[in-house]
Amino acid sequence: MYAIIETGGKQIKVEAGQAIYVEKLGALEGDTVTFDKVLFVGGDNAQVGSPTVEGATVTAKVEKHGRAKKIVVFKYKAKKNYRRKQGHRQPYTKVVIDAINA
Repeated sequence: MYAIIETGGKQIKVEAGQAIYVEKLGALEGDTVTFDKVLFVGGDNAQVGSPTVEGATVTAKVEKHGRAKKIVVFKYKAKKNYRRKQGHRQPYTKVVIDAINA
């Protein structure tokens, strides 16, 4: 059984036991979070939501928080002596999917 959930403005396909990286959540490490925006549940009898599946939830355990590798944002305009260099590290939360309740 799998599900498609929405979190952090993104849609992610998840299965039980899978570890995924999502946008940073406001939960502590070791806490259990519940995703209630379940868009689709697949398996023996598929359920499609409009926009979400009623009563379906996905529970997960927060494993760790972190920051992704640095990306460089470089703005440049030719012949104008305009250069701006800026770095960015996106925060994330690693969660392990416990169960899909449909």
